[in-house]
Amino acid sequence: MTQQGPVRLGIVGHGVQGGGYARAIGAGEVEGMVLGAVCDIDESKRAAAQEYGVPFHTDYRALIASGDIDAVVATVPHYLHPEVVIAALESGLHALAEKPAGVYAAQVREMNEVAASHPDLTYAIMFNQRTNPLYRRIKEIVDAGEIGAIRRSSWIITTWYRPQVYYEQSAWRATWGGEGGGVLVNQSPHQLDLWQWICGMPQSVTAKLGFGFRREIAVEDEATILADYGNGVTGSFITATHDLIGTDRFEILGDQGKIVVEGSATATVTRLDKPEQEISASVPLEQVFGVVTGGSQLYESTTETLEFESQWGGQHKEVLRNFAANILTGEPLIAPGSDGINGVKLANAAHLSAWLGREVPVDGEDEAYLRELNGRIRAEGMFPERER
Repeated sequence: MTQQGPVRLGIVGHGVQGGGYARAIGAGEVEGMVLGAVCDIDESKRAAAQEYGVPFHTDYRALIASGDIDAVVATVPHYLHPEVVIAALESGLHALAEKPAGVYAAQVREMNEVAASHPDLTYAIMFNQRTNPLYRRIKEIVDAGEIGAIRRSSWIITTWYRPQVYYEQSAWRATWGGEGGGVLVNQSPHQLDLWQWICGMPQSVTAKLGFGFRREIAVEDEATILADYGNGVTGSFITATHDLIGTDRFEILGDQGKIVVEGSATATVTRLDKPEQEISASVPLEQVFGVVTGGSQLYESTTETLEFESQWGGQHKEVLRNFAANILTGEPLIAPGSDGINGVKLANAAHLSAWLGREVPVDGEDEAYLRELNGRIRAEGMFPERER
């Protein structure tokens, strides 16, 4: 179902992110979209709405009921993303969630179920790094089987440096009850999404997290995750907020090639002429010494370097444009809202694995996760516990 005319967007939460969206839309930088209204619990943000000449609300429910908008974007604290999106969808409005989709999988699953019951409405998530042309091309290569079946993936993404003062800006930041986690929830959801978008979802994870490892915070500032996809296929994900030098390197090993990404800007794609096991089976005994010392060439291959003029693509404005285009013309979404649960499940499983000291399936432990999360919220004594 499509509509006529530009999409009137209501921004729920006029902070850094929401304010950026308002400026871009107000400046006419998002095709097919206009600013319909602004909502924030901070009355001082009314001046921003007046500057744009749009209505201002202090309650998102009033915004949704106002008739001023066709769609909402939820740029509020993580726990509130599903609440705002569900209210919008149930009132017949299109909805765009910020990342992460939520803090725990149970609340995101409910949001997905509500969205599925309203198939005439557009439901998307702000995974703006999916607009990076490099990762879009890598996904095409993997999906087409050009490097064969994936055997291992690894991503080191430690370019999220945050000094101590960053965490001291607000009382809710880096808390279990206010933010819902650390680097896995705040900084690296984009990479968790790209990892699963390209390589698929694992069956289980084992994780070692550093809770307040190099920062005076309750949540994780470092994470090392080992993922099990079944049939011997594994993946690893390492991230941190205390690495001043920082590394961004993503490797995908297939049985007929390999992709190595550096800095999310360039990638080397090597394609073998045949699967590695066929190559292995063809090596005669007399060649073994040459093989293990690197003196024998066993295969033919091609190497391609991927690099695009724009490293980042259209980012947030492109996701907003695509969201409007889906509403207006049915253009396929870059990031359907239902995809948001995958990164949340990965982060939940990593937290639970570290808390319990065991391997954790990515599905089926919602109750255990929420129980452990609430225990930590209760210990903080600053925020309400969460319900399923």
